[in-house]
Amino acid sequence: MITGFNPADMYAAEHIRRVLTLFPGVFTGIGEFSIHKEFVSSKVAGEVASLTNPALDKIFKFCAETGLVVILHNDIDMPFAKPDTEPVYLAQTKELMRRHPNTTIIWAHTGLGRVVRPTQSSASASTAERSPGHIKILEDMLSEPSLSHIYFDISWDEVAKYVVATPEFVQRTADLLNRYPDRFLFGTDNVAPKDKESHFRVFGMYSPLWEKLTPEASAKIRKGNYAQLFDDARQKVRAWERANVTGG
Repeated sequence: MITGFNPADMYAAEHIRRVLTLFPGVFTGIGEFSIHKEFVSSKVAGEVASLTNPALDKIFKFCAETGLVVILHNDIDMPFAKPDTEPVYLAQTKELMRRHPNTTIIWAHTGLGRVVRPTQSSASASTAERSPGHIKILEDMLSEPSLSHIYFDISWDEVAKYVVATPEFVQRTADLLNRYPDRFLFGTDNVAPKDKESHFRVFGMYSPLWEKLTPEASAKIRKGNYAQLFDDARQKVRAWERANVTGG
């Protein structure tokens, strides 16, 4: 995966192109890179990234041209958002994705984080007024034809803790994954695990979820979807390199 670029930099797409030409046969995707990320984004040197920056569109267009998979970290909401409010980054995130229908995009952590929790709706609010819950937001995106190129990553222990928080949420998540088994990918996303047990901790946290998935959905989400996406991308990127890299 190609990293080490600022998505707000107008030369980021050129940097990615340069890396492909210098190291043909190596890379298949870019990321995980961040746009809105809790308290981190504002600390990045240079221009602060946004979902409407033309530099980001250039990156996505180049990835469509080459076949590179994009792994995008973008929080669905601001930290400590109030219940029953529209997630502040949801509309712009979907618009960005719709602008690039030929780019394979994996939304890291389904937009969640340490303090960016699943969108909640209070029971007292009317259906017409309240923002839908996180599962409903994902379901709406999954059922929208113009977002069929979007996949959802459920890595990170900070995401797993929300899924397994209650038996009800485990069941609702399992129901969604069983309906759309081709659109989710498991990962660990551990920071410097000190041993094998630490590395597999996230997999263990998801045990209640694995138990409720069909065998087909479980196999696809744990391994199969990753293999298919990246095998397909690898063929496309290698073909681009052969056509565009001198001596490739």
